[in-house]
Amino acid sequence: MNNETPPPSPRERFHRRERGSVPAARAFARETLADWGVRHREDDVLLCVSELTTNALLHGVPPGRGFLLRLLPYGDGDGVRTVRVEVHDSGGGVPALREPDEGGRGLLLVSELADKWGVGERNPGKIVWCEFAVEASECVPG
Repeated sequence: MNNETPPPSPRERFHRRERGSVPAARAFARETLADWGVRHREDDVLLCVSELTTNALLHGVPPGRGFLLRLLPYGDGDGVRTVRVEVHDSGGGVPALREPDEGGRGLLLVSELADKWGVGERNPGKIVWCEFAVEASECVPG
């Protein structure tokens, strides 16, 4: 009999292309992490949510559209859980790291804070994601 607690359910929220979307996305992520009991990586996750949603608004969301923020918890069976942050947008282009003197430090921060990050395909647009390992005891169904 497996007594391991299953990870909580994924959560997502759509945000319009407007000024208040980044703080609203951050608040949604903060609430979700609190519900899941994630504490020790909370600041890193929230900063990456801010950076990825800001990038989506500035570079990936055409006028009249928005972006989807999705938070997904995963278990790998050895006592570690992973929180994955995905930002889905309908814009073109592929985000890439730049040198700090070229401006745009958002992805540089994400690459330093997250355990993994990348870009996936979506039609139309893309999914920019990052992942954070958290203690299994911190990530409980909520």
